[in-house]
Amino acid sequence: MIEIRKLPASAGAEWLLSGIALLRRAPLALGLLGVIWGLAALLALLMGALNPTLGMLAQLLLGLAGPLLFGGLVWAVREVDQGRVAQPSHLLQGLHDGRAPRLLVALLPQVLVGLALGALALVVVGQSGWEQLGTVMNQLNELGQSSAQPDPAQVEQLVATLPAMRILLWLLMVFVGFVAVTLTLFVLAPQVMFDGRGGLAAMRNSLRACLHNLPAMLVFFVLAFIAMFALYFALVLVILLVQALAGPTIAALVAQLLLMALAMPALAGAVYAAWKQMFVHDGDAAPAVPPPPSNVFAA
Repeated sequence: MIEIRKLPASAGAEWLLSGIALLRRAPLALGLLGVIWGLAALLALLMGALNPTLGMLAQLLLGLAGPLLFGGLVWAVREVDQGRVAQPSHLLQGLHDGRAPRLLVALLPQVLVGLALGALALVVVGQSGWEQLGTVMNQLNELGQSSAQPDPAQVEQLVATLPAMRILLWLLMVFVGFVAVTLTLFVLAPQVMFDGRGGLAAMRNSLRACLHNLPAMLVFFVLAFIAMFALYFALVLVILLVQALAGPTIAALVAQLLLMALAMPALAGAVYAAWKQMFVHDGDAAPAVPPPPSNVFAA
């Protein structure tokens, strides 16, 4: 069985900083890979605008390709870490050496949790509860679009008709499901790409390693959220500037591509750093054995 290290909480910050540092070492090469992924997503949206059926098919294919593309990004990040150059062709490394089926196993927990949450939405909230939520949302939108100031008492009366506790309970289940999927998949890609592990074994190891290092995981996600918040505000400034020069459509396009160029390689670098630290790998230096205490009674 693979050996898992117990890391301090500060390791979560190290993963994020390592991902950013790797991106800074090759911003153009790694950023280009994120841009290619972003262009594929935009192409799928464009196809959906032209033909809804074709767009749904494109979105499905892009969703299936997600684990493969992320595996390729992790491969490119390791190339940069080892002093080599990241290439666009690295995005296809997930298709080589039989890795594709093992990477696609990552879709399994997402589908299962999605189906479970869908069933729980009907059991916990009920169809009538969701219909009531839709009715209240429509009425709130109408109040917001009207020229008159919405009456707080009327808004409170509308909200009071909702099954609030049941909706909050379901949202809590959504959060738990998201956390479970995230921990299960966090370091799956590098295990498949570099260790040659099967998808199910990689998921099991990822869950064990993340649960074994929950403080570090918590620090990582808190700092990642703060970093994404800061990146969002930086992109807002870029959007305003580009919108003034080229219009809102081009501004939205630039923002989407910049987000993918910065966020995805940094995330891949952080996952790669976490994989290196969490597991004991072949070739790692053995821990030093302290010398035996000297015999003070020796002649």
